[in-house]
Amino acid sequence: MLIPEFWAESRARHRSKNRQITVRRFGWSDTSQADAQAMADRRVQESLQRLIAGETLTRREPKVPYGGADGLPIREEVVRRAGPDVLTRNSYGALCLNSPDVLFIDIDFPTGPPLKFYAIYLAITLGIPALFTILVEPKPALIIAAVAMVVLGAWICDLIFSAWLKLQGGPERVMQRRIERFLQNRPDWHFRIYRTPAGIRAIAMHRTFLADDPEVAKCFDALGADRQYARMCRLQKCFRARVSPKPWRIGMTRHIRPGRGAWPAPPEVQPQRQAWIDDYESRSKAYAACRFMEAAGSMSTTTRTNTVCRLHDEFSRAESGLPIA
Repeated sequence: MLIPEFWAESRARHRSKNRQITVRRFGWSDTSQADAQAMADRRVQESLQRLIAGETLTRREPKVPYGGADGLPIREEVVRRAGPDVLTRNSYGALCLNSPDVLFIDIDFPTGPPLKFYAIYLAITLGIPALFTILVEPKPALIIAAVAMVVLGAWICDLIFSAWLKLQGGPERVMQRRIERFLQNRPDWHFRIYRTPAGIRAIAMHRTFLADDPEVAKCFDALGADRQYARMCRLQKCFRARVSPKPWRIGMTRHIRPGRGAWPAPPEVQPQRQAWIDDYESRSKAYAACRFMEAAGSMSTTTRTNTVCRLHDEFSRAESGLPIA
């Protein structure tokens, strides 16, 4: 995991009779701004020479906070370091706890039926009329009904899926059963489970993991973790959890400066940025990012996982009883 303190960007240009090439590259450092600039200058010259030689490279690296599309480090403001763990402020202003080896899994509640649900529905609504057409003379009323069912398919699927969720005890209970099934075949695993505004969070307590561990991929798949998050973990070699409220959930109508993903902040916007942070932190005191629900599994822990869990619970106010946002 690499979350640098200092960032810089460098630009290089090459002109010839037939073309012009302009390249931009980032540099980073935990030591100084000068080291970050030196790295940016070195990287931009290397990329320029490769482009001149005929390689196909991106001309400008995207200003994204994280995601690892090009293997860049996490590009967020470092708020605090606690050993190998880092608290950062993300692109919309919330705090995130980043850990190189303690597994966080966030599982969002479904907002609608999965694609296979629609596929099964369409197969049934189209298959029955097709079967009647083969076996008996087609009935116009049946065909009209089938067309209506297809046209109204999304609405009908949503109704059926909502009814199914209620029969199962609601989305929270569905997720809890999914975790229970996962733990049944892994008697050594131990999760601390939290409720988030949009789903469930689990922290693996029984041992540490590297992000490219095959067991991590199996866990993400089995529990239905967000694919973008799983990809970020693998490329950035870390796990992360949001530990302060989302601004729009606590009445913040203004956006943090600078705009999304544009860290570091230039000097001219620092006053507005700090004013926004002061307002956000004041409002955040009345909220938690998640709420502790239960411990499940073996109850085995390690010193390392306990340390990160304490940080998570402190920053997120998970046991405060405050409303989550």
